[in-house]
Amino acid sequence: MRNLIVVLQGGISGERKISFLTGKACSKALKKMGYKVKELDAKGNFIKKLKKIKPKLVFNALHGRYGEDGFVQGILESLKIPYTHSGILSSSLAMNKELSRILFIKNKIKTPKYFLLKNKKENFLTKMMKKKGIKFPIVIKPINEGSSLGVSICKNKIQFNKNYIKIKNEYDSIIVEEYIPGQEIQVAIMGKKPLGAIELVPKREFYDYKAKYSFKAKTKHIMPAPITKKKYKEVLSLAMKAHKVIKCRGITRSDFRFFKNKFYLLEINTQPGMTNLSLVPEIARYCGISFEKLVDWIVKDAGINR
Repeated sequence: MRNLIVVLQGGISGERKISFLTGKACSKALKKMGYKVKELDAKGNFIKKLKKIKPKLVFNALHGRYGEDGFVQGILESLKIPYTHSGILSSSLAMNKELSRILFIKNKIKTPKYFLLKNKKENFLTKMMKKKGIKFPIVIKPINEGSSLGVSICKNKIQFNKNYIKIKNEYDSIIVEEYIPGQEIQVAIMGKKPLGAIELVPKREFYDYKAKYSFKAKTKHIMPAPITKKKYKEVLSLAMKAHKVIKCRGITRSDFRFFKNKFYLLEINTQPGMTNLSLVPEIARYCGISFEKLVDWIVKDAGINR
């Protein structure tokens, strides 16, 4: 089993179904490249199974909580099994929308104004919005969730109350941020170099879970993003800077809004999707890198103490 790669997928997060799609696609690509592959669902006694298998390395195809927030990375580090993507601290920081933003702001990367919704009283929202200079519409989202799960745009207090009720019992911490209109620009980073920037034009209100993974709600992708050469170079540089600030490894995808000639970084993803609708493979393909070569590169970049 020394040359075996375990593709860790599934898991217990809200992105379980998407993780299987990523895992299956990457597993297929790895087999095509000649690797010995075993797929393993990261739930139940998967740690015991992993110890028994003793793989050469783990291809982490998990998404969401427990998969890309430093949790499983800590397990793999303790087992001394090399794994793909970023390490414990980087994964944890990137997943936490407050901590990552503190670092972005400290390093002069523009982000939307925001605050944590710690108090459930309605007057707290009004008070904090006034203090931060935020007006409706606003965006509410879980502090540590992916794939836009739990995210909603609220145009007034009625919409806020309606959407807040849906998520308040599911998540411990919720972040409120100003809504930035404009172009949705996403940038892929591969190791120490930016690959490219793509614009998303969703049929829905924004690039939410359905827009990301449903053919019916498929978003229009424009590659390369239709902005000036100067601005294109700028957004690549900002994504590379964010990648370095969080000290990420492997592949990352940074999500921006471009409004009034300024880029606002919404978040950085340390384990972007690798499905047939995913953005990083599409950007890589535009750059002449096939899906198989991309997956092969990710495997060769695997390690421990990341």
